[in-house]
Formats: sequence, structure tokens, C-alpha cells
Amino acid sequence: MDSSRNEGGLSRLKRGVDKVAATFTNGRQGLAPNAQLARQDVPKSESRSGLSKDRLLEAYRLMLRSRLLDKKMLVMLKQGKSFFHIGCMGHEAAQTATAFALEAGRDWAYPYYRGQALCLGLGMTVEECFMGFLARADDPNSGGRQMPQHYGHKLLNIPSQSSPTGTQYLQAVGCSFASMLDASGSLKGSAPAEGYAVTVVSSGDGTTSQGDFHEALNWASRVKAPVIFLVEDNKYAISVHVSEQTPNGKVANLGRGYDNLNVEDVDGCDFEVMHSTMQRCVERARRGEGPSLVVADVVRLLPHSSSDDQRKYRSTDELNNDLARDPIQKLGELLDVKHGVSREALDAIEVAIKSEIDAAADAAEARPMPEPSSALDWVWSNTPEPALVEATTGGNPTVLVDAINRALSEEIARDPKVMVFGEDVAGNKGGVFTATRGLTERFGADRCFNAPLAESSIVGVAIGLAMRGYNPVPEIQFGDYVWTAMMQIRNEMSTMRYRSNNAFSCPFVLRIPIGGYIHGGLCHSQNIESFFAHIPGLKIALPSTALDAYGLLKSAIRGDDPVLFLEHKGLYRQNHAKSVLPLGDDWVLPFGKANIRRAGEDVSVITYGAMVSKALQAASHLADEGIDVEVVDLRSLNPVDWETIEASVRKTGKAVVIHEDCRFVGYGAEIAAEIGERLFSELDGPVRRLAGKDSPVPFNWELEPKILPQNSDVLDAIREIANY
Repeated sequence: MDSSRNEGGLSRLKRGVDKVAATFTNGRQGLAPNAQLARQDVPKSESRSGLSKDRLLEAYRLMLRSRLLDKKMLVMLKQGKSFFHIGCMGHEAAQTATAFALEAGRDWAYPYYRGQALCLGLGMTVEECFMGFLARADDPNSGGRQMPQHYGHKLLNIPSQSSPTGTQYLQAVGCSFASMLDASGSLKGSAPAEGYAVTVVSSGDGTTSQGDFHEALNWASRVKAPVIFLVEDNKYAISVHVSEQTPNGKVANLGRGYDNLNVEDVDGCDFEVMHSTMQRCVERARRGEGPSLVVADVVRLLPHSSSDDQRKYRSTDELNNDLARDPIQKLGELLDVKHGVSREALDAIEVAIKSEIDAAADAAEARPMPEPSSALDWVWSNTPEPALVEATTGGNPTVLVDAINRALSEEIARDPKVMVFGEDVAGNKGGVFTATRGLTERFGADRCFNAPLAESSIVGVAIGLAMRGYNPVPEIQFGDYVWTAMMQIRNEMSTMRYRSNNAFSCPFVLRIPIGGYIHGGLCHSQNIESFFAHIPGLKIALPSTALDAYGLLKSAIRGDDPVLFLEHKGLYRQNHAKSVLPLGDDWVLPFGKANIRRAGEDVSVITYGAMVSKALQAASHLADEGIDVEVVDLRSLNPVDWETIEASVRKTGKAVVIHEDCRFVGYGAEIAAEIGERLFSELDGPVRRLAGKDSPVPFNWELEPKILPQNSDVLDAIREIANY
């Protein structure tokens, strides 16, 4: 497999195109001149795969269609009609056999960027492939938003795929979980009589070095998920040979330690062998017997991509040996020897397909480009936030962590698609902060369950479930450990709707405890909001009271966008964060609605989270000095309620922005910059920032206060600006 971190960048995309195109324009079906396979004495009776002559001819046409499509794209690339290509040549038999084994419209596929033949086999048209290559508006893959060969097709059950290697594996596991839940309502029950819908996910051999691959094997094997991991082993990750990636170069051995995982090591250039293998694995998955790892030994007949020249790292003899294993030539020999399909008939098929491809290229090229005005569409959904109404409350005050528990309980009861999972969240433990206590007992082990201790697994599986219409609310135990899931959050969760041009989405809520003031040391005190606020497509909440936490969480779960729901663990049981909660279960708090926690005339304090209570205390103290402070609690950090911020600063003329995280490139820096840019002429002083020091947070209880903002720091910062 070849990593999708395409070396050289776009500046080298055309390098070597002439040489690549020349290599594959001589000889039939991309073969070098005179390259042939020795005929084998194959009996003329039944096919080894049980496929008829007509089905084998259908496979041949599909494989040849993909081959000639690659060749046409290389010509168009040379003509400057597109700027990137990554080919399927040599992988056609493995992928077409996989498509033949699946049930169209029922099963799901996660093809990696070399998966053109698989997509064609599942029903994608040649013109649709060209539209992706040419970045046209009608491209069903992404509407021209992604590079070519980043596949996705809503009608064909092909979720949108992106560039990072390995992220697709965990999402495919989540997709397979959805199939289990759809069929039996459980991740632990038996498969129904009609069996499960099956998910196939593919990559090259290099991706098996990624942690997500192993995490996916682990979780899928544990629950016997109906998923097939197809590794198309062409021996190269761009230029790195599999022997440098994998012990003994044997990818199949990586799966042999997982219980319930069937491992197959097959010749991916032999269509019949490949089809029999995939058929067997699909049937096994349908019966609920568990996942399979299929390692298909294939050849890469093109460089990694159009920006690569494989002659720099592969010998002529090696390239010729690969040409001698060409799967299309091999299937053509089988049709000739066993089924009497003449060379003239095969040549006629090639001529017809070439004509079809030329016509499809012309049709796709005539399609319109996307409208420039659409460039910002679908960063988020167009679903409006609910109306802001006051809650009718009653009863005793509730601490913040219990308000979260109540919101989760009500939403699980309201929507059968809502589920909670994460580390230690199930049973009587209910998470390390008890936010999920009692949910398993009340709703069952399929609605609140423990995940492996693997943050990327938690997020990746949630993406697959959400893409299938489920509403997961996973928990990351501490914000300090979210970083192993960063690839899934940044490149997958946040971009699904945008990169698929609204064909797919994954709206779910990722709950994460964050923050300091608890003597948690370096790895239990981080504030992470500034990292994630920089990511388009994510909504972010950070409430300061139990009522806000309750309402924002319910709004997030019911919404149509992915949400990072940050919970300051220092507020979980603080009396000042307690609230009286709504009497019913219908009230929600919309995102993007800040709250004036204290009205004032002299200075506006814009803050959130644990800093709100410190700002309120300072405002009360400063009132005795004749300084009237207005405290604005942002509540949601993305989207931002600029209307409320602007109105407050216009009134007071002065602003202090306070946050707990490090000062440099902190969240407050952006708020301060926007205030300065939007309201410069109305300010009566500089915009002041107060934040934590640019340092990790130490454990020692005498050192910690030197890093995190203290009440006295807040008081001094506000007083300084008020007296400016």
C-alpha cells in the first residue's frame, strides 16, 4: 500500500506524467509489448469460483474498464485537464472480485484511494469517475471538493473517504456495528436469519502500520463484527517496501493473534481465487461468525501517483515481473483457454470500452464547474438553532455532573438511536466522574457500554455509527488524552459533510472533561479548546453552570452537526455551578447564545467555563470600588455570539478577555483580535487578555496557582482596564 501523504505536494503533480503515460500506452491493457502469461492447462468444465462464462466476461469488462479509465485519465492529466491521479492498475481483480461478492444496495464499502475498480463494480459510472477527476459540480464523490480518487457515493453505500491512511478502518467498524444494531438491536446477539449487511474496508499494505488498523481488528474481533478488512498488498507504501514496514513482510501474520478473526492470504491477481475467498468471507460475516482479514497479493503497475516515479526505487526486472502478473491478462487467458473466448473477441471488447470511456470523458468535461459562491457551503449543516426560551425550573439545585447525567438519560429515553460509550462509562462506575452512572442499568448494555482504552477507536467508531443514522455520545475520559484521536476529529469528524458536499454527515457529540484547579498535574489539567476552535465544522460548548450544561448537551445531541462538548471537571460538583433544572425534558439551550451573567456599564468581561465564577466574584468586589463590571459568559465557543459581545463592548467601551488556557495563541487571543477589528473606534482602551501562563500545569499545590489565573489576577486585570 501506498501512503496517501502524497510526496512532493501539488508542485510535483505533473512530474513524470509523460514517462508514466508512455509506459502504459504500448501493449494491450497496459502491458508492456510482448509481456504474456504462460498458458495453463485449465479444464474446460466448471470454473473454480463457480462463476459462469458470462459472469467472468462481466468481470473482465469491469476490470478492463478501470484499466482504460486510468489510461485515459493519464492522457487528460498530460493535457492539463486535471492535476492529480492515483491509479488502480494491477489491483483490478482483487477489487472486482470483492464487488462481485457484495450485495449492491445492502452492503457497505470503504474503498481507499486506489479503489476505482471496486467502485465501478459497485455501480459507479465511468462518467461519475471522470467528474471526480475533473472536479465537476455534479461529482457524486465530493462535488469537486476533494482530490481525485477520494471516493464516496451516497446511493451506492460508499461513505466519503479522505486522504489519511487508516482512519477508514475504525469508521468501517462503526458502520458494521450499525448493521448489527439494525438487524438485531444488539452488539452481542445472534445474526438474524437474513444475516447482517456486510462492510468491506480496504487499504494498501503500508496502512497496516497505522494504529487505527490494529485498533479496528481488536474491536471488530471482540464483538464478531460483520466487517472484512481487505489489504491490497502491492509491496510498496509509496517507495517503502513491505519488508521495511512489516516483520518478514507478511501482513497476514498481523491478524493471527486476534480471536474470531479469519485470516486469508490470497493471490489478488487471480480473479477466481479472489472471488471464492471474498464470497466465503462475506457469507461468514453475514452469519455473525466474525470479521476477516484478507491480504490480497497484487501488483502496482503504476507509480504511487502521478507525482511519483517508481523507477527511482524499483528495478526494471521487478517492474517486468509485475507486468507478467497483470490480472487482466490473466483473466483473458482463462477466458480464452477455458471458455473459448477468442483474442479477437477480447480485442473487440477493448475497442467498445475505449469508445465508451472517450464518450464519458467528453460528457464529464462538458459538465459545469462548482459555483464559486458554494465554496463555504456545508461546513456546518443548514439546520437552524432552536429558539432561545427561558426554562421553567423547579426543585432543588443540581450539580453540573448530575445535570449532564440527567440530560443523557432523557435523550437516551427519547431517541432509540442515542448511545453512550467510552472508557469506564458502563455499569456502576459511570465514568471516572460518574457522569454516566446508572445508564447501563436503566437502558441496557447496548445503549451504554465500555469501549477499548483507545481514543481513536472511540471517535472513529462513532463516526461510522453516526454516518449510518445513529446518535452516539462517546466520552473521552480526559481532555489530556484526546490527542490519539486527533486525526479522526480533525480530518474525519469535522469534514464529513463538507468533503462529501452534504451527501454524508456524522452529527454526534464527543464529551470531554477538561481543565485545571484540581491538582491534576501535567496530564489531567489541560484546556484544549483553542486547538479545536481552529477546526472548521466543529461546534464547541463549554458551560459554566449545571443549567447551561443540561440545555447545551440536549441541544447538541438533537442537532445536525458534530460537537465537542467540553466539561470543566473543576466545576462538576462546585456549589457555585449548581442550578435548578427544568421541570420537563423538552428545554434545550441553543448554541451561539452568550449569557449576560451580570450587567454593568464600565467594563465588559468576556469569558467562559471556570473563569466565569472568578469574573463574577471580581465584579462583586469591584462594585465596592465604584467599578461596574458586565460579565459575558460565552457558553458556546463555536459558533460565537458576536452580537452579544459587540453590544456589551459598545456599551462599556472597554473589554477584558479571560480564559484558563495558555495565553499565547489562546482562544481569548482571537476574541480580543475580533473585538479590536470590529469595534476599534468605539474602544476607550486596549483589549486586555488574562490567561494561564505558557507552561504545563504542575501537580504541586503551591506551584499550580502560579500557572493558572487566580481571583487576584482577575481582579487586577479588570481594575487596570477600568482605570485606563
